[in-house]
Amino acid sequence: MTLVKQILETRIKKADIEEYLREKLKNAFFGGVSISFTPLGTRVTIYAMRPSRVIGPKGKVIKEITEALEKQFGVENPVVTVVEVEVPELNPYVMAERIAQDLARGLRYRRVGFWAVKRIMEAGAKGVEVHISGKLTSARARTEKFTEGFMPKSGELAMNYVLEGKSSVLLKTGLFGVRVLIYPPDAPLPEEIKVRQIEAPRA
Repeated sequence: MTLVKQILETRIKKADIEEYLREKLKNAFFGGVSISFTPLGTRVTIYAMRPSRVIGPKGKVIKEITEALEKQFGVENPVVTVVEVEVPELNPYVMAERIAQDLARGLRYRRVGFWAVKRIMEAGAKGVEVHISGKLTSARARTEKFTEGFMPKSGELAMNYVLEGKSSVLLKTGLFGVRVLIYPPDAPLPEEIKVRQIEAPRA
């Protein structure tokens, strides 16, 4: 197997695992997953707003997840750990799920979109985009975008720093999709200039 093919297969597997966890852990406000491979096995770290629901009573849910990773996705010796999301407003997965739940409760999409942007920016983000798609006001589906701050679209900044989360919700009018992009507080800005002070050589 070539290196490129191996990388692609690894990314596809991670995407499948992420989709499985997002659906299974909706009530826990799933906040993403990181997967790292070690000589002793595969370390799977699940981020969630409500870690107790990931673990489940007597560890039932986390055992089910571990078994699914091993049997369904072919992950070798999975070691699953759970980490609480410290700032939910800066986690795109959590915010996308919150938006989806608010839409399911019947709140207007504009109100929900502006609310999400405000909360994310108040948490310290340098930029945010919220996309809500579906039959928003008529029988024809379209996408409404809510933005604030700086959001790179391509290049190194977009690839290395932009965080993305998605969710969906089925309403009476059809399926609504939610996509949240966050440019986090610690990400650099193109126009930022750092001045380094150099001490004068001693005589």
